[in-house]
Amino acid sequence: MRPSPFPAMECPVARSLAEVGDAWRVLILRDAFVGFRRFDEFEGNLGIAPNILAKRLHALVNDGLLTKRLYQQRPARYEYVPTAKAREFALVLAALATWGTRWLSPGGATVTLIDRTSGEPLEPSIVGTTTRRVCLVDNIAFQPGPKAGPDTLQRAARLKARKENMT
Repeated sequence: MRPSPFPAMECPVARSLAEVGDAWRVLILRDAFVGFRRFDEFEGNLGIAPNILAKRLHALVNDGLLTKRLYQQRPARYEYVPTAKAREFALVLAALATWGTRWLSPGGATVTLIDRTSGEPLEPSIVGTTTRRVCLVDNIAFQPGPKAGPDTLQRAARLKARKENMT
């Protein structure tokens, strides 16, 4: 795996891609999230080469997305359990599944999202932190945060200038 240039960027999207942007890592996290835990389960489900899987699992553990837990002494066997960091990534997986179903599955849904407890169908959404109102996609905007550095501020200034020139 080549090192990514993204971790040095201030943008949280770029940093997130550096952490989980490899397709195998995302698919391993998907399988771990739904309940698969063991090397042979990941290998069988994904059809991934064992050496590639070992590297990806090692990286996911090092990056704090999975915890390696011994489940058998002799021979030593481990399972990989999602951490809180990985469980939050489930929101990204849900959004990818919804988007992929809508735009890349012409034959219809191959996966549906449901509430584990009630079985109610789900659709990912963004909710206002104070109003708890669902925000429509067209109303989502990115803006510099309180810790924004020069690159982010310059990008925001370029966007503002572009919008002003269009009016």
